[in-house]
Amino acid sequence: MPAAIEVSDLVKRFAGGVIALDGVSFAVERGSVFGLLGPNGAGKTTVVRILTTILRPDSGSASVLGHDVVREPELVRSLFGLAGQYAAVDENLTGRENLRMVGRLNHLSKPVVEARGAALLEQFDLSDAADRTLKTYSGGMRRRLDLAAALVARPGVLFLDEPTTGLDPQARIGLWGVIEGLVDQGTTVLLTTQYLEEADRLASRVAVVDHGRLIAQGTPAALKADLGATVLEIGLHDPDTAARAARALEGVGAKRLRLAGSDVELPADGGPRVAMEALRALDQAGIEPVRFALREPSLDDVFLSLTGHMAEAEAARASAATVGDDGQGGMRR
Repeated sequence: MPAAIEVSDLVKRFAGGVIALDGVSFAVERGSVFGLLGPNGAGKTTVVRILTTILRPDSGSASVLGHDVVREPELVRSLFGLAGQYAAVDENLTGRENLRMVGRLNHLSKPVVEARGAALLEQFDLSDAADRTLKTYSGGMRRRLDLAAALVARPGVLFLDEPTTGLDPQARIGLWGVIEGLVDQGTTVLLTTQYLEEADRLASRVAVVDHGRLIAQGTPAALKADLGATVLEIGLHDPDTAARAARALEGVGAKRLRLAGSDVELPADGGPRVAMEALRALDQAGIEPVRFALREPSLDDVFLSLTGHMAEAEAARASAATVGDDGQGGMRR
């Protein structure tokens, strides 16, 4: 069968000469999750807006379930559901009323709308809150209702643009379970995210976009394997010592090291050999680590290697971790 989503050489420019997309191409298999990763401004949301017919590309082509987004926009809009970065539901309506409104906008009959709304409220564990206004909902409940609204018309393709932004870890994990259930039922999902653990868990394939260009794509396992077999993780007493250690480790291994607070991380193809070289280099510099370990690479490591910096979500967590109880620098343990 043809791919659920096909994107070929998409180009999009905005006023002032800004190139949002510069020849992006990828395909998404039916019944899978495809993760689109990249820093803010990389072009992820522009791709979603083109695929959902909100924007027209300057050149290139894109199709959803075999239908061109430029030539057949009305038909394409009937084929997908969209949940953006912020809940698009009306806080002055109840949960049931929001789903009813979406159903009517999709030209579904009243009996179908009522039945579909009740089923979705049950599926998303919102039945007890169905007749409460959204003003009383938590952030996680609003996110679940927003996703339910995107599914009222039973779309074959679901676009999720950073769907768990702002959610606490428990709500995020709960939403992951919902997404996995949808894919098990045959829904195709294109997911943009800054939480690399999210892509690692949900996506069968991922693509990394930076400055409007697709710089890597493949399975999470393959991208991590390309990075190296292991990552050498070295903990130091403080950030100043970590900076000294980073200078001492220049030239050790063939990969770019990462300095984050009091930690230094170095991807390594030959883990034990690189570990021995690193210990010798630190000893010659008179630096004694407080932690020294080899671990499997993560998508965070892949992202850093490809773009030269951490994803915003990961950077925010790292920044928070380096602030002590008194608000001063210092890694909390």
